[in-house]
Amino acid sequence: MRRAGRVRGRDEGATLPPHDEWERALRAAGFPRVAGVDEAGRGPLAGPVSAAAVILDPAALPPGIDDSKALTAEKREALFDAILGSALAVGVGLAPAAEIDAVNIRQATFAAMRRAVRALAVAPDHLLIDGRDVPPGLPCPARALVKGDALSLSIAAASIVAKVTRDRLMVRLDALHPGYGFRIHKGYPTAAHRAAIMRHGPTPFHRLSFGTVARSAVPGPRGA
Repeated sequence: MRRAGRVRGRDEGATLPPHDEWERALRAAGFPRVAGVDEAGRGPLAGPVSAAAVILDPAALPPGIDDSKALTAEKREALFDAILGSALAVGVGLAPAAEIDAVNIRQATFAAMRRAVRALAVAPDHLLIDGRDVPPGLPCPARALVKGDALSLSIAAASIVAKVTRDRLMVRLDALHPGYGFRIHKGYPTAAHRAAIMRHGPTPFHRLSFGTVARSAVPGPRGA
């Protein structure tokens, strides 16, 4: 099912898009509803980790779907609307900063993925997960695909939904905490973001267990 050299080619700057060979093979094997699952926001210092699960309609695949990192913000927004308008089902799950601090980013990501799958209006028969690991506690068989957002069309679609959902949340947080630049960097550890944390201290939406944030946090209840 894998096209030889695909991952290597994309790493070297090639523009080969993801495809639906994994999904077609699974449907042929008796799994008619295949959902791709991906996350956005493992690395930021603030905001939730966002996950999405997408069951694409094989008869109505939006053109231009790609790994969200390979797309402009404008293209992601357009594809987000196209995916929601044509997919058989889309689910989104979040794990907030407090949960990330409590259980670590890996476990919080798994939790967000499980929530995304449970949020699907149509029960999936099989899941394709971006990454090396299959989260525990999923309701159906699943396979992990390293760099799956560059290989699987449904994982790429999930990457777009997860990224746009999280970016929109960070824009809303910017309105609540305008001194941090969330609208610009979306919570990622830019120099300007680090400087704002050191200047103002963390917000209730910062991950207190993450480097720069931990060093600037003061004792007391979260968000005090």
